[in-house]
Amino acid sequence: MKKTSLLNVALSRLIASLGHGDIVVIGDAGLPVPPGVELIDLALTHGIPDFVSTLKVVLSEMQVESHVLAQEILDKKPTALATLDQLNADGELGRRELLSHDQFKVLSRQARAIIRTGECQPYCNIVLVSGVTF
Repeated sequence: MKKTSLLNVALSRLIASLGHGDIVVIGDAGLPVPPGVELIDLALTHGIPDFVSTLKVVLSEMQVESHVLAQEILDKKPTALATLDQLNADGELGRRELLSHDQFKVLSRQARAIIRTGECQPYCNIVLVSGVTF
């Protein structure tokens, strides 16, 4: 059995297969998944699993070079934003880029996978760009 906190087989496989610059999206329950993009659906019910818990577990194994948020998250200020800001300040998320929500959805077409959570707060979505550990 694995020793790290990430036990989900599909997420472990995804993270192990990432190369430099690959994109992974963690999304709320309502984020559309473009045709052809793998969906790793973790959603069980409203709020479970939540966006922040899912992000923290993914970050326990994924090296992140940069991240993208929808500009609208700054206007709506869901509770997850404080955690995103702290993770960013701690250097866990690399460089931040902001796009409109529509541009964010276009970018998600390039994702290796979209991880769907049960999060039901608006704009709790993030694009993670894979970095390297060397």
